[in-house]
Amino acid sequence: MSTGTLVGMLHGDNVALRPAVLADLPELGRIQATPEVAAQWGHDAITAADLDEPDTEVFVVLLDDRIVGAIQWYEHADPDFRHAGIDIYLDPAVHGKGLGTDAVRTMARYLITAKAFHRLIIDPAAANARAIRCYTKVGFRPVGIMRQYWRDPEGVWRDGLLMDLLAHELT
Repeated sequence: MSTGTLVGMLHGDNVALRPAVLADLPELGRIQATPEVAAQWGHDAITAADLDEPDTEVFVVLLDDRIVGAIQWYEHADPDFRHAGIDIYLDPAVHGKGLGTDAVRTMARYLITAKAFHRLIIDPAAANARAIRCYTKVGFRPVGIMRQYWRDPEGVWRDGLLMDLLAHELT
């Protein structure tokens, strides 16, 4: 996988992405604790162990050098099924400004060009219309509903939407 790889700053049109470090955890925890983010991600704040997870690489999303969220990617490494997945959350204070689209596009471009992935996936909650619009703008397409795919913070099983993007579809 990629953890341990020294990746520099990735630049989008308006955001920059850099590997997360321990000093970022308080601000990421604050963002995760906002009601809008916690509703999708749960109430457990990101920890140092999350940054050392061998199968995931976590980046902070920066706007004017200020942390406004996190984006991570993971790899399914079996050569016959190789692909990468992306997860993201942003501070609700910056929602609706196109920063999520910029961050996802920047990460997708990195995974396709630097990591040579031909296919990426993302799996928002099926009811998360804002996220689905964001990912569609990048070129992700719906694949199908994953029924009772994830348990929300209240313990209710919710549907997810599997979306994928082939390298040539990146917008």
